[in-house]
Amino acid sequence: MKKKNIVLSMVLLLVVTTLVSAQPKKNSNIKPKTEKTPFVWEGANLYFLMTDRFNNGDKTNDLNYNRTKAPAKLRGFEGGDLKGIIQKIDEGYFTKLGINVIWFTPVVEQIHDGTDEGTGYSYGFHGYWTRDWTALDPNFGTKKDLAELVKKAHAKGIRVMLDGVINHTGPVTQIDTVWPEDWVRTGPTCQFKNFDNTTACTLVANLPDVKTESKVEVALPPFLVEKWKKEGRYDKEVASLNAFFKRTGYPRTPKYYIIKWLTDYITEFGIDGYRADTVKHTDESVWADFKTQCDYAFANWKKNNPTQVLDNNPFYTIAEVFNYNISGGKLFDFGDKKVNYYDNGFNAMINFEFKSDAKKSYSDLFAKYSDLLNNQLKGNSVLNYISSHDDGGPFDANRTKSIESGTKLLLSPGIAQVYYGDESARSLVVEGAQGDAILRSFMNWDAIKTNAETQKVLLHWQKLGQFRKNHPAVGAGVNTEISSTPYVCSRTFTKGKYSDTVVIGLDLAKGKKEIPVGSSFKNGAKIKDAYSGKTTTVLNGKVTIESEFDIVLLELNK
Repeated sequence: MKKKNIVLSMVLLLVVTTLVSAQPKKNSNIKPKTEKTPFVWEGANLYFLMTDRFNNGDKTNDLNYNRTKAPAKLRGFEGGDLKGIIQKIDEGYFTKLGINVIWFTPVVEQIHDGTDEGTGYSYGFHGYWTRDWTALDPNFGTKKDLAELVKKAHAKGIRVMLDGVINHTGPVTQIDTVWPEDWVRTGPTCQFKNFDNTTACTLVANLPDVKTESKVEVALPPFLVEKWKKEGRYDKEVASLNAFFKRTGYPRTPKYYIIKWLTDYITEFGIDGYRADTVKHTDESVWADFKTQCDYAFANWKKNNPTQVLDNNPFYTIAEVFNYNISGGKLFDFGDKKVNYYDNGFNAMINFEFKSDAKKSYSDLFAKYSDLLNNQLKGNSVLNYISSHDDGGPFDANRTKSIESGTKLLLSPGIAQVYYGDESARSLVVEGAQGDAILRSFMNWDAIKTNAETQKVLLHWQKLGQFRKNHPAVGAGVNTEISSTPYVCSRTFTKGKYSDTVVIGLDLAKGKKEIPVGSSFKNGAKIKDAYSGKTTTVLNGKVTIESEFDIVLLELNK
């Protein structure tokens, strides 16, 4: 009997061992089927900041090039830098906001002196007055800082978008000489009445316009040759230029030099996108060539850095065509000529119409954007904003509607641009400042730490931002109205095998509320309100939520 028991035990052990060994091992190539939320550019939650005005992470680089002249209010360098951005990435500030793209103003070397454009003496703190495209301005940081920023952002699933300027150099000063006349024009000043007097002209006086239309080959500016030799990198830069022009076959005209210099930041650092400045002030073909080289550089970076690749998304470009409106579809009208920038290098365009559309009801706003983005603009997108660095007519200039601003911006179809301080009601009224300087005050970190009302606003933006990040349907999906009063809608998004559905309810009763979900969720489905954290179950096409809020963000409770 004892032998029989031993034999039986051995048989059982063999069966159990076989069954266990047949299961997928934790480290095997057999992976459980999980639905990872894909990053979708068309529904991105993008944070736009002015590098100099966001956070000072390194006080040792606050003064360079003897920039000691007294500037007008908010027109000098205030200390913000790349290390300051890194610090906030490390702290999880962007993660808590649900941000998955950071765009910051240019960090290339600026003119060393300043100038007065009519609003007081100003330095190039904003980054749009380039002196040398191949170097970073020490006020902003180093290339080592930029590499660290990109690496740390990527580690948190955040893409990095740089700001590219091809249209103009920085102003001419006593120490910043003008670029050669075969590179730039210094007049006439643009009249903005037709295509030619918007492109073949200077934006303002003393802002030399790059001759991007020129077909005449040019040599490097003497001042740049002298600078590079002094810095010990002339031979390296020239060799790199020679390799670029040999590979592409492009003539050595001004635009191609700058395209090369800008796309080098993709090759070296693996940035994910470019916002292009003053796009309508050049011929549209400039940007088609720019995108071609961006795509080449990005593919090359991915090939050389396979372990650092986030996903299969292509390089993304967003155009600033001043006064472009989503209602215009794919065309921008110069009066005598209509241009399709989407067909000339751009995936998306900044939408100057959203700030006025935000005055519409939720029903009208969401329906309009869903219709345009899923029909005329299908496959492309727009970048919506309620305030920005150079728009003097923001949706909420006095910051009295910060909750509504967040709700409309972050829940609207399209890419959402959170301009630094939108989420914390940073003041856009600054006594003593003139022009666009009022839009560019330093980030209000103290208020975030100590002011209860500011913290309440920030929490609202965080909840909405995380919901947007977790659900591509919010920004990239199709909007379907379920109820007009109170307003309830669904968003659905499908890409390949991935699908996403959410339901949004706004202007609801506080306390206990019943929300129709239509056919979005099946009866018996477990649902979570991402805003309050409450859970419920679908019954007869409806859910009941009891919370102190007038908003619900409904998702499957997984």
